[in-house]
Amino acid sequence: MSLTSATLLLFTACCTALLFTATVWLWPRLARQGWRSVLGRVALVLAVQALVFSSIGLAVNRSMLVYGSWADLLGTARPAPLIAGEAGAAGEALVKVTGRRQPDVPGGMTPQVGGEIQQVTVQGRQSKVATSAYVYLPPEYFQPGNEKRTFPAAVVLTGYPGTAENLLGPLRYPQAAWTLAKQRKIQPMVLILMRPTVGPRNTQCVDVPDGPAAETFFSSDLPQAISGAYRVGAAARSWAIMGDSTGGYCALKVALQHPEHYAAGVGLSADYKPEIDGDSGDLFHGNKDEEKRSDLLWSLDNLPQGKSSFLVTTSLQGESNLGPTRKFIEKVKAPARVSSITLDHGGHSFNTWNREIPPSLEWLSGRLAAP
Repeated sequence: MSLTSATLLLFTACCTALLFTATVWLWPRLARQGWRSVLGRVALVLAVQALVFSSIGLAVNRSMLVYGSWADLLGTARPAPLIAGEAGAAGEALVKVTGRRQPDVPGGMTPQVGGEIQQVTVQGRQSKVATSAYVYLPPEYFQPGNEKRTFPAAVVLTGYPGTAENLLGPLRYPQAAWTLAKQRKIQPMVLILMRPTVGPRNTQCVDVPDGPAAETFFSSDLPQAISGAYRVGAAARSWAIMGDSTGGYCALKVALQHPEHYAAGVGLSADYKPEIDGDSGDLFHGNKDEEKRSDLLWSLDNLPQGKSSFLVTTSLQGESNLGPTRKFIEKVKAPARVSSITLDHGGHSFNTWNREIPPSLEWLSGRLAAP
């Protein structure tokens, strides 16, 4: 069972209730003197406490996405391996499909009705790295008469730590896009669902010296690879990027600093500068110019602003990014544009982002066009 699944949480809660009931029933029988009775009482108390704390931990993790998978929890998660040789060499595909799955929507067994989710490995021509992703293709992609139709694309990034599976499960991006398109609230779009890192640490969309070139990958390699493998427009007007938390920071950074590749960026509960900690390591190696450039508020004040559009979200209560979000909004100047969503109550959690995803997809769709 998935670490964030409701089934695991329910199973653990039921086990807690059953063991607590058994403890109440057995306790009088263990009240007598002797080391066996004492050991039995201690074992029951510890077991009940372990299950209680496990249930609480699973509930908090499912809401706040501290860990996205068992591999994240155990520290065994690994990025897709680097591809030996020259990425994108002659005859080598930049996108390789490694699996397919059906979206969890009505009629999802038929691509013409429910679309399709493809698991892929994407190689970067300039960054020379490879990473895994999911590509959601809408039903219209497969429908007769659309064989030559091109679609807009949106890169969707989860937070860190986290896995792309969180974008399919708890956050349900394909289901949201499918429903909104069926209601004619958005145009059909291709979604590229990923983590915001392309290496073994939290690269935060920074080209790390002697390390993964994360910014290069997301800003230019990814649009080039996807538009070459799928019927997706290659121009900036066909591309947007969005994400939550660290993924939201990456989305805003890439859209702000690369308007030649992305027309819009959405940051849900976003950070506005990279967090340097044990998960990131030294991202700049003493390069103060690059460190300042990675601070989005500094960039808005000191670097030219392009024609990108931004959507940022926060909450009056429950979000730590309220102040920086307001500063970001104030600093955006023409030709750039900014919109915002401010909830009365929210938090750094799936529950908050699930409220913001549908209006964010509607906003994003209105700013994209495919040739």
